[in-house]
Amino acid sequence: MDFKWLEDFLVLAETHSFSRSAELRGVTQSAFSRRIRALEEWLGTDLLSRDSYPVTLTPEGVLFRETAEEAVRMINARRAEFRDHARSRGGEISFVALHSLTVTFLPGWLMRLKAAAGQMTSRVKPENFDRCIEALTEGGYDFFLTYAHPQVNIPLDPSGYPHLVVGHDSLVAVARPGWPEEWLTEGMPMLKYSRGSFLNAMARIALAQPGAPKVYVAHTDEASMAEAMKSMAVAGHGMVWLPRLLVEAEIATGRLEIVAPELPMEIRLYRNAARRRGITGRVWQAARELGEGYAGSE
Repeated sequence: MDFKWLEDFLVLAETHSFSRSAELRGVTQSAFSRRIRALEEWLGTDLLSRDSYPVTLTPEGVLFRETAEEAVRMINARRAEFRDHARSRGGEISFVALHSLTVTFLPGWLMRLKAAAGQMTSRVKPENFDRCIEALTEGGYDFFLTYAHPQVNIPLDPSGYPHLVVGHDSLVAVARPGWPEEWLTEGMPMLKYSRGSFLNAMARIALAQPGAPKVYVAHTDEASMAEAMKSMAVAGHGMVWLPRLLVEAEIATGRLEIVAPELPMEIRLYRNAARRRGITGRVWQAARELGEGYAGSE
């Protein structure tokens, strides 16, 4: 069970409106409804009577509301206690990052960052783009590591969430060598990221570039996991747009080959400016110094 489901349910129990609750929780109404349904499925009972408007709680929902309120209160209290303890030590930093960056860029960069900023402990949560934004803005993490491109909107207010450019990568279309000649005339089978994912938006931009191949969708990965897509490409299922850092070894050994022009991407570090501690300031300064060679750093 996801802890956020409890918070979703409590907001809905207060507002009796899916649309208003979704707005307050900062998600789409369809996503909010799925989360409430997932909670009900996990519990094995209906918490809401949806036959009337506004929605009302079922008897089970009334009982569970008390449980959820107490659980959320206790967890938040303990969380605050742990964070106060961590702040008193002053030695932990937390990152939320796109999955592919946690296995390509982050490990080496984090070693350089720690060498520059001083000894510390670190906590990293790999997530998809939307969940990363949510984790940063809800205040649970100090920093967010992501790809960026001028044509893809990153919905963060610069005044509250400034960023630095800390690296560069590119999105590259790859396929297993020796692919059939008919791919040139009929189009390449493309492995597609789920709708709404960050890499799916990037792939659409890349496909619009001059020299991009003719494609048709042969497979969609609903989880939008770049590592899984790479395995599919190596197995010969088709071409896929992947971060170059993720496939450098496969390109070098000939397991994959580049089949289209690359799309440059920045690697950005966003900061939650409200989380001000000595350690986060040192990390931000160290990241700035490490990234000074990258044009566009702010």
